[in-house]
Amino acid sequence: MAGVQDRVIAVTGAGGGLGREYALLLARSGAKVVVNDLGGARDGSGSGTTMADAVVTEITEAGGQAVASYDSVTSEEGGAAVVRTALEAFGRIDGVVSNAGILRDVAFHKMTTQQWDAVLQVHLHGTYHVVRAAWPYFREQGHGRIVVATSNTGLYGNFGQANYGAAKLGMVGLINSLAIEGRKYNILANAIAPQAATRMTEDIAPAELLAKLPAAHVAPVVGHLLTDEFTDSGTVVVVGGGLCTRVQLFESKGITFADVPTIEQVGERWAEIVDMDGAVPAVNRVG
Repeated sequence: MAGVQDRVIAVTGAGGGLGREYALLLARSGAKVVVNDLGGARDGSGSGTTMADAVVTEITEAGGQAVASYDSVTSEEGGAAVVRTALEAFGRIDGVVSNAGILRDVAFHKMTTQQWDAVLQVHLHGTYHVVRAAWPYFREQGHGRIVVATSNTGLYGNFGQANYGAAKLGMVGLINSLAIEGRKYNILANAIAPQAATRMTEDIAPAELLAKLPAAHVAPVVGHLLTDEFTDSGTVVVVGGGLCTRVQLFESKGITFADVPTIEQVGERWAEIVDMDGAVPAVNRVG
């Protein structure tokens, strides 16, 4: 099997925007796609079948294979239902693209617990629920591909998006651990930070910038991360407007205190501690 030909891939949040582009490209490339979408608004309210059905129709009318899922990823039952849809329709599950997302943007001092929880439930918990449901099948068959949608907000922060940023960087922590646990089972877990014009970004970035960021630019990179030939894991890639870059943690040379330092001694050597001249890729010194 080469590329994604005949692979069964579930794409969450695939009723529009980036998810739709992923689903369409995967289907054109020979994959069998579960188009999952709750059909709600950008803030997560409401639901419906129209969005997922429309993408399935696009795929099938073009000669591809797809089936709709309207399940919410915010619950264990919903995540399991997404994977069950793949198994019932196509007999297996080979990959998951965790793309479903909502926004509840508000300055942190005005943020409510409900606004915090709602965003984490969809992005971080939603990723967990779907991937956790697929994980036993990936292990058993010795193959699995996971792509999660992080964001620049998770990597660098953004005003009014503390909930979103926390969820998105949490997804990076998740794939880092999954990359380690999945290595001997040929399960790869990677993250993509897309920069694209969608309903999620329509009022966040300037129109002239969004005009340069069509969603179609991102889909081929996601497709590559799902192929049989791809072998990297635990990688974060930023993609948008034709630009593709990798983001990785680096650490400074730092210093080593011979004895427990005083607060003043830490302050005296702080410039050396944070000096990034000669920095190298960060190494996990614990795991």
